[in-house]
Amino acid sequence: MNPVAFEVFGQPIRWYGIIIAGGVLVAFLVSYLLSKKKKLDFDLIIDGFLWSFPFAIIGARLYYVAFEYKNYHSFMDVINIRNGGMAIHGGLIGGLVVAYIFTRVRKVNFFEYIDVIMPGVILAQAIGRWGNFMNQEAHGGPVTEAFISKFPEFIQNGMLIKGTYYHPTFLYESIWDLLVFVILVFILYKKKKQHGIVIGSYMILYSLGRFFIEGLRTDSLMILGLRTAQLISIAGIVFGIIIIIMSVRKTKKEV
Repeated sequence: MNPVAFEVFGQPIRWYGIIIAGGVLVAFLVSYLLSKKKKLDFDLIIDGFLWSFPFAIIGARLYYVAFEYKNYHSFMDVINIRNGGMAIHGGLIGGLVVAYIFTRVRKVNFFEYIDVIMPGVILAQAIGRWGNFMNQEAHGGPVTEAFISKFPEFIQNGMLIKGTYYHPTFLYESIWDLLVFVILVFILYKKKKQHGIVIGSYMILYSLGRFFIEGLRTDSLMILGLRTAQLISIAGIVFGIIIIIMSVRKTKKEV
């Protein structure tokens, strides 16, 4: 498995970066289509993205480095993301916090806008997991050849690392994210007046899948002997439920 797609002036361009960039473009397209359908200002979404995305990248990297600090010995090591080493939870936290501040400054409804953005985000996550595949990272524990033989041959080859087959957990999460994308779009069209239902559902559904998939992984970030992603997933489920309850109550009051 070669993580390098091609070189430009001697500098390697990795599949990881190409796939992540592709996911971002797809998220943009989905957000554009949904914002037009919901008659929201897409230019405002672009402005919010230009503020939020850099902080999402910074958050994703700092979150990862904070738990793997022993592997980083210089500032250049910290900012070099070409070999991977970013955590989606850090990216979500950084991006959402800045997006919330942006909507407060621009005086628009945060939940109304974020609801049309999150389907694109989860779809980008589904695509981004294939960057992990190209880097042969974010996989699970060892599996038998009989087990991995149930997957397409290119998956088998990619999960054969130093003579051992591993759980393609990147694939499990990618498939789960695709399913969540479909559900979120359905909810967005079904719950037209309940702002916050989509992001609340995103937090619950993504966190639920991530909790179980994380239990299979061998590269989990740890805190006090516990898997950090599982703890964050539990918090995500709780916050998602709270957001949905608040949205439903607000809608009932307005009726």
